[in-house]
Amino acid sequence: MRPILIGLLGALFFSFAFIFNRSMELAGGSWVWSASIRFFFMLPMLLLLVSFRRNITPVFLHLKKYPFQWIIWSTVGFGFFYAPLTFATIYAPGWLVAATFQLNIVAGSLLVPFINKKNRSIPIQSVIISIIIIIGVFLMQIEHADNVPIEGVILTIIPLLISSISYPLGNRKMMQLVNGELNTIQRILGMTIASLPFWIILSIYGIFSFGAPTQHQVVQTFIVAVFSGVIATILFFYATELVRHDNHKLAGVEATSSGEVLFALLGEIIFLGALLPNFTSFIGITLVIFGIILHSIISTLIDRRRLMVNRQRFS
Repeated sequence: MRPILIGLLGALFFSFAFIFNRSMELAGGSWVWSASIRFFFMLPMLLLLVSFRRNITPVFLHLKKYPFQWIIWSTVGFGFFYAPLTFATIYAPGWLVAATFQLNIVAGSLLVPFINKKNRSIPIQSVIISIIIIIGVFLMQIEHADNVPIEGVILTIIPLLISSISYPLGNRKMMQLVNGELNTIQRILGMTIASLPFWIILSIYGIFSFGAPTQHQVVQTFIVAVFSGVIATILFFYATELVRHDNHKLAGVEATSSGEVLFALLGEIIFLGALLPNFTSFIGITLVIFGIILHSIISTLIDRRRLMVNRQRFS
């Protein structure tokens, strides 16, 4: 259960991204700056963390050894994950963005045959349970569809589908590339550096399209960078690193991101004065939370069964 608890703590800190991104959008800030400035702030903080432990040289050596792979999968894991997710806050409240993003749980399980070279089996139990989460997301999107034009629903779902696939894909491919040669913080630093070309290009687009960011947006993005970009990412990546060789456990850890829904909803109600979702959406939220509990239970049961099998072999 330790990786599950770490993942839930990461979900709490990551929910700050949904709350503050929505806050900046309501205040008139551009999604481009909400996304890109976060990673510009993350870079010096991560450099300080890694330099403090004198572990920075291996990061640059690994980047030099595999530059193409680092740039590709870091752009997928960070760029194609966070930019579409931030864009979706234009059309939907943070808690709904967080809820729809939970499709990454199913995507992570379905990507197994295309990512893993040795163990290509799809964790069927995890996929079946993840369907519960998908139903929950669908129910919440029904309320959204009643309140916004169909264009708004489409421009919420499509970017979040891209984001939901990109996050587990980039994370797992980078774990394979690093293969234990770098620790979690080193890997995040390397991915931040390798994704910089994407953020620079996006920022150039932002300057010509929206102008410079406001001081208020810069301050809020800094908070997101600390809580969500550094603390939450380190916790989540560390949790997935602990179980990277077990598809069932990995699916369970990735399911902890479901906690972001509840945390984001509470945060928006408290800090942004958001209205409570209707009854249908509450059913959807309940299904999403129920999904994470089932993932945790199955992960624990599989652990116990394997332990019993191993004991029988050596007895």
